[in-house]
Amino acid sequence: MQKKVIFKGKLLPYLLLLPQLAITGIFFFWPAAQAVYQSFLREDAFGLSTEFVGFENFADVLSDATWLDAAVRTLVFSGSVAVLALSVALFLAVQADKHIRGADVYKTLLIWPYAVAPAVAAVLWLFMFHPSIGLFGRMLNGLGIPWDYRLNGNQAMLLVILASAWKQVSYNFIFFLAGLQSIPKAVLEAAAIDGARPMRRFWTVVFPLLSPTAFFLLVVNLVYAFFDTFGVIHSLTHGGPGKATETLIYRVYMDGVVNLNLGSSSAQSVILMLLVVALTVIQFRYVERKVHY
Repeated sequence: MQKKVIFKGKLLPYLLLLPQLAITGIFFFWPAAQAVYQSFLREDAFGLSTEFVGFENFADVLSDATWLDAAVRTLVFSGSVAVLALSVALFLAVQADKHIRGADVYKTLLIWPYAVAPAVAAVLWLFMFHPSIGLFGRMLNGLGIPWDYRLNGNQAMLLVILASAWKQVSYNFIFFLAGLQSIPKAVLEAAAIDGARPMRRFWTVVFPLLSPTAFFLLVVNLVYAFFDTFGVIHSLTHGGPGKATETLIYRVYMDGVVNLNLGSSSAQSVILMLLVVALTVIQFRYVERKVHY
């Protein structure tokens, strides 16, 4: 028997929702509205006068070759982080779902990195891959491989991708493991009786049943790569060398906080938000067709 809660009045449900609505309004809708409003304004260098310029900030941003380079760089970075984080998490979840000794300990250890802040995660990778003090950085140079992500843009991009993906693997692992444990064992046993090998059972039975979870995580990981990787980039490379790791979210910070160009920074944040919304719509429109619910 399921119990259904019925409120006698309308006041209590709204009071229960009020804290979450207040947090959402203060920390999401209000800043978003401020960014949209600020994107139509232009201030002088000292912030003493403000002028309404309409869509000029948007036109300047979209015609800037450096911004377009940052947009392409962001797409490559986000796609790489999402694919790497999802694939590694799926592999680890499949291994942890097996009946092995100490499985609970492995699951706990794999979840821990999610509690690490992005900036702290970046510092951990810095201490591993710094060319002078990092264990792996010194090892690579000792093996004759010239490693210095502070001077090599490709190495810097590789490092921020690895650090960002590592930070997100634990989150994906939790969902994949829960999805694997919810698959009926009878289905897998029937596939095994039919003669399907483990790899074939995974791709023809397990993965299609995991597709709703994988699709959800794909959307979440792309949003994470677009917005929540600022701390990793700022702590590791500061967008360098030569803007090789300057993504759109980091460019918003540089133009708005460092260069105090609030109009352009706000326009960039609005464009970034619309870009993420468009990518999400495309995923729901086309990628979800391959999802089996």
